[in-house]
Amino acid sequence: MHVLKPAFTATTAMLAAIVLSSCSPPGPAPDEATEKTQPNQSEWPEEIPSSGLVKGLELPLESYMVPYSDQVIIDSAIRTLQTKCMAEYGFTVDLPRPGINPPASNNNMNIERRYGITDRAQAEKYGYLLSPEQQKYTVQQTPDLPGIQVEVLTGRTKPEPIAAPTGSDGGYSGLGEKTKPARAEHDGKKLHKGGCAEWSKQQLELDESDAGFVTQLASTALSEARPHKTIEKAIKNWSACMKDKGHTASDPYRATEKGLGNTETKDSIALALDDIDCKEQTRLIEVWFKEESTVQKRLIKENRAQLTAAKMRLKDVLTAAKAVK
Repeated sequence: MHVLKPAFTATTAMLAAIVLSSCSPPGPAPDEATEKTQPNQSEWPEEIPSSGLVKGLELPLESYMVPYSDQVIIDSAIRTLQTKCMAEYGFTVDLPRPGINPPASNNNMNIERRYGITDRAQAEKYGYLLSPEQQKYTVQQTPDLPGIQVEVLTGRTKPEPIAAPTGSDGGYSGLGEKTKPARAEHDGKKLHKGGCAEWSKQQLELDESDAGFVTQLASTALSEARPHKTIEKAIKNWSACMKDKGHTASDPYRATEKGLGNTETKDSIALALDDIDCKEQTRLIEVWFKEESTVQKRLIKENRAQLTAAKMRLKDVLTAAKAVK
């Protein structure tokens, strides 16, 4: 089932990325040697989908989410600040450049796949998988920094991978449990609390809980809308349509799980195309979107003050980010 999760803290994500990087083979493969170094905005996700069953659709809470283009501005400013901060401790680092490997969706709503797969053109090529370009978003290279640099950057010691469980196929990796607060200073200069990463966010007055709050409201809306009778009826009709085509799936999320678990690409593609055709035939997306929109509008009304404040803070963060040189 597609569930939106609260935002992952930047420091935790950075530590995890450093661990995964250290577990990766050293150096890029020959065909990856020409890694992009500058973002190509033409590859960024559309603010509102222009194709598929969600064409032109935008849920109410999306207006309170950070669009990808703004996220790149914020992340680029943070990268600049982190780089300058690290230099003050005598370290030259080349941190990942925002905007290089864009995600498949413009924001955390993930409208393109919120109700399962919706784009027939993509399904014809990849089934339930993202395109190879979109998959790169999850594998952006992070430098394997030496321990002291990790401490200065994150305010934590460098984690070590957890040993693979007995019987593992060797593909296991995880975040070590023995990370602890970084040393107090380096070469006589006191480390920032939370490292250069936290210091950089503070310079922008970035409150990450704002994005988490909006995402949590969106998750609540999805859960509250699901049992509505009109959605239940549409899903039952969709399931019956799928059964007529030779598939067993109680809802679109089960179909997605089945499609992603199928190693035969042609079978996954066939399932995905039938899934989309049945959604179109039963108007499932239209019904689900309408009902969830109603729920989101109510949640916006109930949380107007907090949402408005979060939106104003985001505006201030963007202003501060644009001023970073």
